[in-house]
Amino acid sequence: MSSMLLSRLSRNRATLLRSAASRTAIRSMTVLNYSSATGTISSKHKAIFDQLDLQFDNKGVFNGSWGGSGPIIDSVNPADGSVIGRVQTGTVDELHETLKKMEDVKVMWRETPAPKRGEIVRQMRDAINDKLEPLGALVSLEMGKILPEGKGEVQEYVDICDFALGLSRTLNGKVVPSERPGHFMIEQWNPIGTIGVISAFNFPVAVYGWNSAIALVCGNPVVWKGAPTTNLTSVAITKILEKVLVKNGLPGAICSLVAGGADVGQSMVEDDRVKLLSFTGSTAVGRKVGETVAKRFGKSLLELGGNNAIIVMDDADLDLALRSVLFSAVGTAGQRCTTTRRLILHEKIHDEFIEKLVKAYQSVRIGDPLEAGTLCGPLHTKTAVEHYKKGIEIVKAQGGKILTGGKVLDDRPGNFVVPTITSISPEADVVQNEIFVPILHTMKVKNFEHAVEVNNSVKQGLSSSLFTRNPEHLFKWVGPSGSDCGIANINLPSSGAEIGCAFGGEKETGGGRESGSDAWKQYMRRSTCVINYSGELPLAQGIKFE
Repeated sequence: MSSMLLSRLSRNRATLLRSAASRTAIRSMTVLNYSSATGTISSKHKAIFDQLDLQFDNKGVFNGSWGGSGPIIDSVNPADGSVIGRVQTGTVDELHETLKKMEDVKVMWRETPAPKRGEIVRQMRDAINDKLEPLGALVSLEMGKILPEGKGEVQEYVDICDFALGLSRTLNGKVVPSERPGHFMIEQWNPIGTIGVISAFNFPVAVYGWNSAIALVCGNPVVWKGAPTTNLTSVAITKILEKVLVKNGLPGAICSLVAGGADVGQSMVEDDRVKLLSFTGSTAVGRKVGETVAKRFGKSLLELGGNNAIIVMDDADLDLALRSVLFSAVGTAGQRCTTTRRLILHEKIHDEFIEKLVKAYQSVRIGDPLEAGTLCGPLHTKTAVEHYKKGIEIVKAQGGKILTGGKVLDDRPGNFVVPTITSISPEADVVQNEIFVPILHTMKVKNFEHAVEVNNSVKQGLSSSLFTRNPEHLFKWVGPSGSDCGIANINLPSSGAEIGCAFGGEKETGGGRESGSDAWKQYMRRSTCVINYSGELPLAQGIKFE
């Protein structure tokens, strides 16, 4: 059973894509590695660096030219703790200089016809696709996700560029019937202005791609501050985009980068030149971001905490559910925003399902994410390992049991832990608050209504999934009294969303929507336009003012 399960999972792991960020405070609490020593690129990784035009020492600010005079930050391989390269980050002053240059180019870019902007994004798509292999390897090396996931994340950037290209010819408004004779009324969408993107470590390529590709075709320049622990990936992506802009005689400031710490991020949040601020991260930090942006009457797009659940009913296809739970709970070492944190099992199938799931967990290969056959790589930082250890302690203190896992693999270098299954009450505080590590809490329910209640009982509302064959439960699940999450799947994992629909969640997940569907409207401003061609002046609502 377990070997067949893992074989099928291995074939599917390239689709382990979606997450978008350390949704807990782990990311913001990570201790950065400030560097002063010299170093060289490892011979094992030299080919990756050469293909991406990276050096051991790299500049982290781009606004048409490369620079950076801030702290030098090491990029660390989480699989062995080695320093693979470093980036000299930017300062607040360099952010302000970059935003000034973006002000100078935004008029040109917004006046460029949308289909021509789409053509530039198409070229960016091809350039990213040409570097898919080394980019995917760099993501695995610097972030720690397995290689098929790293490649899959880059593929998602490629896919959203395809979507954006089509969108560039369909940024449609509306023609609305006017109540006044001789009047023509429309809704018109126009670029909003400079877009700021603050992304997180766990999807160092895709989250920027979702925002950047759509923002660019909508006529907006973009400034990016990636996670400080994945600066090399930010630099590599920006170098690829730079070449496309240079080839087309366009200013580099259209796709700006300012790598930096919390001071740079705070300044970006506060600056009223940034008309929309897209933030991916913890609910605690996201709340502050939203409040700060709102105070200056800017717009924010927030992708925050997840705490996602899968419900397995007694009429479900248990083999399908088993593979899905393993996929969602173990992939990316539990560091996706859509990772399954809670498993809600109908009491009739609870014991059977748990027995099979424990066996599957115990067969998962943990190891170097660049090695074939690995299903679970390391946690991203030592801080995350500490959160894992603390989480296990809290589970036990709150009456929970460890069914499998619960161990740090400290007999090897790197940040490796054993994916863990617990049995615990859904009301426990540790269940209510997401821990961004591979800990899966399991719980038992009596019926469908009880399962939905448990699913909706947490403050977060990103992703959810129901396994059932019952049509009544299926339609209730997606209806007004069903899942209160932004994603409500049926008979598939809580993770692995496609780019065609909008991605995001409700409640403390932030309410933001990225990627497909009509998420593009957030990157534009809407104008209601009425044209009077009658020569008369009839007023709305029949008002007479004579």
